[in-house]
Amino acid sequence: EELRIMMVGDMLIHDRIIESGLKEDGSYNFDHLFTHVAGFIQEADIAIANQETIMGGPEFGYSGYPRFNSPYELGDAEVKAGFNVILHATNHTTDKGKEAVLNCMNYWDTKHPDIAYLGINKTQEEQDNNIYVFEQNGIKVAILNYTYGPNLETMPSSIRGHLDMLCDWDKETGRIDFTKLHPQVIDDIQRAEEIADVTLIFPHWGTEYTTTPSTYQEEFALQMAEAGADLIIGTHPHVVQPVKWVESENGKRALCFYSLGNYVSTQQGALSMLEAMAWVRFLVTEDGVEILEEKTGVLPMVCHYNSGPTRIEDIYLLEDYSQEKADSHGIRNNAGVKLEMEDLENWSQETFVQWIISAGEALENSVTE
Repeated sequence: EELRIMMVGDMLIHDRIIESGLKEDGSYNFDHLFTHVAGFIQEADIAIANQETIMGGPEFGYSGYPRFNSPYELGDAEVKAGFNVILHATNHTTDKGKEAVLNCMNYWDTKHPDIAYLGINKTQEEQDNNIYVFEQNGIKVAILNYTYGPNLETMPSSIRGHLDMLCDWDKETGRIDFTKLHPQVIDDIQRAEEIADVTLIFPHWGTEYTTTPSTYQEEFALQMAEAGADLIIGTHPHVVQPVKWVESENGKRALCFYSLGNYVSTQQGALSMLEAMAWVRFLVTEDGVEILEEKTGVLPMVCHYNSGPTRIEDIYLLEDYSQEKADSHGIRNNAGVKLEMEDLENWSQETFVQWIISAGEALENSVTE
C-alpha cells in the first residue's frame, strides 16, 4: 500500500494576483491558479500548499508586498482544488498583526473545518500540545510547520504562542537567535515519533534568492533527521534548492527538499519563475513506512504571468512549457528579463539532478487509470 504526498511552494499573493481574482460584482475567485496541478492534488493523499501570505480579512484591506493580506477566497480556491493541509508559518504571517492571524484561523474553523491549517495557534497551550496527525488506513502521519521568524529581530509579545517558531528566541528580551534551532522543534518531532508512523516537517527557512542551502538549513535538517523526521520540505528562498538525503550519526535519515521556490508570484527574477512540485510516495508494509525513492522527486514548473497590468496566467509543468510561451512572459516588459527555456531546463537539471520526475512517472499506477 502507498501513501502519496504532493506539495507546492509559496503562495506569494502580490497585488496583481489579487486583481486577477476580482470579479465584476466585487467578489473574488482564484480557481484559475490551480488548473494545471489539480490532477496531482487529486491523486495525492496529502496535498499541501504553503500559504505565504496571511488571509486576515477585508477589514485590513488587501495588499501585496511588503505587508501582505490576501482574500479568504484564496483559501476557498485551495480547498476546491483539493489541498487538505495549509501551511501558515511564514515570515509574512504577522504582516497585519495578531488580529489578522486570529481572523485567518476563524475563517478556516468556520468555513472549512475539515482542512488542517498548521503553523499558527490560538493559544500558547495549543502551541505546546498541538501535533496534527493525518490518518489513513490506519497509517498515522504527523505534520509540523515552523518559520524562522516574523520579519523582525525580536518576537513581539502579541504573537507569542500564536506562531510556530523554527529558531530559538529569548523569553525575556524576545530576541531571535537565527543560528539556533528552537528546542520545541526537537520536542515536537520526538513526540510525533511516539504517536505517528511517519513525521513530516515543513520549515520556512534559508536565504532568499540563493540556490544552495545555508549552513543553518543543513544543520537544522540534520538535527531534525536525528530527532526522527522522515521528510523535510522547505520554503522561503523564492528559488529552488536541491533535494538530498540527510543522514545523522545515529543512523536515522530524512529526505530533504531544501526549497520548492514559489508557487505563484509576480516576482521579477527569471530564476524565481522556476519552481518545484514535491511528489513523495511512501510504501507501507508490515515492517513500517519507507520512501519509495524511484517514484519520488520533483516536477519542475514555471509560473507564467502576462504583460501589461500584470495578470497571472497559469502555472505550467516545465515539460509542457515552450520557448514560444516563454517569449510572451510578462517578466520581459516588467523587469526587462528574457525567459529562456534552455535556462529553465539547465537550472532545473543542475538543482534537482536525479530527482526530476515526469508527470507520467508521478501518476503511473494511479487509482484513476
